[in-house]
Amino acid sequence: MADRPAGAAAMTAPWSAPSIPAYAAHESFVAPARYRCQIGRLLIGILLAELLFAFGMSGLDRLLLRVSPSLADAVYYGDTGVALILQLLSFGMLGLALMLIVTRLHLRRPVSLFGPWDRMRLMFPAFFGAAAVYVLIQILPPWIDFHGIESHRNIAAWIALLPFALLALLVQTGAEEMFYRGYIQQQIAARLPDPRVWLILPNLLFAWVHWEQGAETVDNLRYVIWAFCFGLACSDLTARSGSLGPAIGLHMANNAYAFLFFADAGALDSGLALFLYPELTLTEPQDTIDAIGPVVTPQLLMELALILVAWLATRLAIRR
Repeated sequence: MADRPAGAAAMTAPWSAPSIPAYAAHESFVAPARYRCQIGRLLIGILLAELLFAFGMSGLDRLLLRVSPSLADAVYYGDTGVALILQLLSFGMLGLALMLIVTRLHLRRPVSLFGPWDRMRLMFPAFFGAAAVYVLIQILPPWIDFHGIESHRNIAAWIALLPFALLALLVQTGAEEMFYRGYIQQQIAARLPDPRVWLILPNLLFAWVHWEQGAETVDNLRYVIWAFCFGLACSDLTARSGSLGPAIGLHMANNAYAFLFFADAGALDSGLALFLYPELTLTEPQDTIDAIGPVVTPQLLMELALILVAWLATRLAIRR
C-alpha cells in the first residue's frame, strides 16, 4: 500500500515553523503523515485507538476470567512474574489498533509510525546508554539500602524470566511510543510544524494518562510532572533521530529499571522485581514535604535530574 494515492497532494501547514537544525531528521519522520493530517481526523484516530484498546483489554479480561479467575486478578495487579509479563504484552493490542487506524484512516503504511527502518537500530545503543545510567546510580553513593530488603526472588527463576520480561517491556514501551511519539507527534507535526506544538501537546496527553485514580492528588501531580518531562525527552530523541528507535530504547531502559529490580512486596506491578522491600502500610509516616512546596520536592527534582542525565547519555550513545 502506498503512503498516499498517486498524484494526491499533501496537506500544507497553516504557518511556517522555526527552523531547528538538530531536528532536521524529523522532516522525513513526519512526511508520511502529511497526506491526511487534518486535526479532526487525528482526534478520531485517538478516540478509536483508546476504544479499540479498551475493547481488547476487556475481551482479554473476560477470557482470563473464564480460564482462571485467579490468573485474571494476578494479571490485573501484576504481582507475579508471569502475570506481569502478560499484562505488559497486552499493550500489543494498542499497537495493532494503531496499525489499523493509520492504514484505514490515514492511508499510510503502519511501518511509517516508526520512521525510516534503518534508523530503528539506534534503539540498541539508546537502550544500553540509558541503562548504563540506571546501573551507575545503583553502584554510586548514596547507595541503596540493601539492609531494608525483606526478601529476594529465586535468582535462577528471575534470570529464566528475564528474556520474556525484556520482550514484554519492548512490546509495552514500543506500543506507547507508537501512540504518543509516533502517531500523535507525527500527525500534529504534519499539520502544525512548530516544535513548541508537537513537543508539548502529545506529552500533555502522555502525562494526563499517568494520573492514577485513587492516589493522593499531590502524588499524582508529581507523577504527571515526571511523565511530561520524560515524554519531552522521548519526543526530542525522536526529532533528533527521525525514528522511534532511541525513544523506545530510553523508555525500555527506564521501565526495566522500574519493573525488574526493586519493589514493595505485594505492590502493584511488583511481579518481576528481584528485590522486595516490606509491604507499605497506611500507618507509616508520609514523606516530609520540602519547603519548596507540597508538589516540588527534593525527590521529584532528583527524578527529573535522572531523566536529564539519561537523555544526555542516550544522545551520546546515538551521537545526536
